[in-house]
Amino acid sequence: MERRRFLQVGTLSALSAMAVTGNPAFAATAGGTKGHTFGFAGDGSQFLLDGRPFQIRSGEMHPARIPVRYWRHRIRMAKAMGMNTIALYVMWNYLEERPGVFDFHTDRRDVAAFVRLCQAEGVWVLLRPGPYVCGEWDLGGIPPYLLRHPDIRLRVKTADDPRYMAAVTRYIEHLAPRIRPLLVAHGGPILMVQIENEYGSYGDDAEYLAELRRLWIDHGVDGPFYTEDGLSQLERNHTNVPGGAIALSGGDASSIAAARAAYPAVPAMAGEVYPGWLTHWGDDTFQGADSDVSTTIRACMEGGLSFNLYMLHGGTSFGFFAGANADDASGHYQPDITSYDYEAPISEQGAATPRYTTYRDLIASYLPEPLPAVPAPIPTIAGTTVEPAPYASVWDNLPDALPADRTVDPRPFEMYGQNSGFILYRRRLEGYSGGTLDIRWVHDYATVFLDDTYAGGFSRPLIPDAVAEARHVTNDNAPLVLPPAAQVGDHPRLDILVEGMGRTNYGHALVDRKGILESVALRDAGALTGDLTGWEVFLLPMDDRFIAALKPGVRTPPRPGIFFRATVHLRSTGDTYLDMSRWTKGVVWVNGHNLGRYWEIGPQRRLYCPAPWLRRGRNEILVFDLHQTETAPITFERTLH
Repeated sequence: MERRRFLQVGTLSALSAMAVTGNPAFAATAGGTKGHTFGFAGDGSQFLLDGRPFQIRSGEMHPARIPVRYWRHRIRMAKAMGMNTIALYVMWNYLEERPGVFDFHTDRRDVAAFVRLCQAEGVWVLLRPGPYVCGEWDLGGIPPYLLRHPDIRLRVKTADDPRYMAAVTRYIEHLAPRIRPLLVAHGGPILMVQIENEYGSYGDDAEYLAELRRLWIDHGVDGPFYTEDGLSQLERNHTNVPGGAIALSGGDASSIAAARAAYPAVPAMAGEVYPGWLTHWGDDTFQGADSDVSTTIRACMEGGLSFNLYMLHGGTSFGFFAGANADDASGHYQPDITSYDYEAPISEQGAATPRYTTYRDLIASYLPEPLPAVPAPIPTIAGTTVEPAPYASVWDNLPDALPADRTVDPRPFEMYGQNSGFILYRRRLEGYSGGTLDIRWVHDYATVFLDDTYAGGFSRPLIPDAVAEARHVTNDNAPLVLPPAAQVGDHPRLDILVEGMGRTNYGHALVDRKGILESVALRDAGALTGDLTGWEVFLLPMDDRFIAALKPGVRTPPRPGIFFRATVHLRSTGDTYLDMSRWTKGVVWVNGHNLGRYWEIGPQRRLYCPAPWLRRGRNEILVFDLHQTETAPITFERTLH
């Protein structure tokens, strides 16, 4: 994210803007003395800012993944690396977690404030509002409440599923008034607005894209627009929009030339140049460490070609918002780690990496003026060790069960109005004689109990054999052999505690519900053999309200499903990482802030805790672990690994 400096050029008249763009529908004319024009040359060869050729040098960062107190620091880091633009996703499901209830203000949700901060720092903006964004974010940014419809279709036009497009319309109705004043034509920094995201990797319905474009225009956001696709998907499915610029995933100078040859009327740019890569739970190591995009950057600088580094700064998928990948049949499920460090030039903690320096020096060598100084590093703290004590049990903090008529059969989270967290399915097994538990299907991880006896678990993601054996967890939803009646009695209570991990964010398996999807059955269980009905179901969203209301107390002997708490007194604050390498699988909160998930299978074993979430004096760390009944140390470290 570099930025040379806004061109200080007088605004063009509407007629002259039309002349330089060759397309009056996509000439952003000045809305007053403060407005600028941004458009395209008549032959599509250039982006034009106030009538002059303009190279977009952009870096991607997402305000939802960055603590608000650090927004300005990260923008300045981008500018100091030579970026004149920042590209950002807007995560719809972070703004509208419940149908019709929008939040544009709390925590990291004030997108307009981030955009205004970009302008204050002299940086332009490429806005990527979806409604689908991918981004290794839960369900690609689409709200999970839509999955309450058994036959829902996503990313389709109104004629194919009016429920989806009605929700999209409501989203645009609420977002557009906040975006319109920030368009370049109205004196803001937003140069272009993206229509959908990589739709060519999903479909080829031009009517769907046209409907989205029309929605934005009808609500006062009239472009310029652009689309983002891989070159081969663009060539095959023609998923650009009329008059809109083209951004290319994995783009470089040669793919820009190919797109220009196919679509000569509009400019093309390298919309996602990957200086790193995403990492899944269970990967051998963090991905993207060997990536080097120096050649791509050099070619773009030499040719005056526009580009966007994805990610320049990845940040963190705090809370339960990390996504997942799966094949198109929703198999081979791979949830993403909490960190979105991405091996990006600016680290998760905001530090300049060696590649930051390399790319900064490279870009600076092509610019006529020196770059701003690199901002001072954010202070870090390390060396503290805490050992949380058992504090509360999930079993003593169950809410009221849902009405029995809604739980005859087990159903997913979404059918009960829950987005994320955990859910408990409970049933008494009268006449139990042993057997095998067969669940269709666990999404995504479950621990199973007969009364207070841990019986094992289910993992949808593939976990190493050694871990599966140690935890008595089956892989890929394979059936689980239960303890014999001699061990647990002939009428034990069956408890299935299910964790929903990230929803699929890419491909055709987007409809990725959480919890138990279809049925629970016993095999080889005598009179109980067959499907089990008549459940008690308890919703455990583990949201702010739930955590704040925890009742302390842990029974003896303890049963897995424990909250551990530690108090640590700090003389000074700084960014830190909580090392969870001695823990098993769970979630961490610091002073009420959800840092995200940890898991012993790695490769991530440390969770980022930003300094603004700490305070001098007393701080509280809360850990919920699915397996451990005994505590373990947590150390403060300076880096992710």
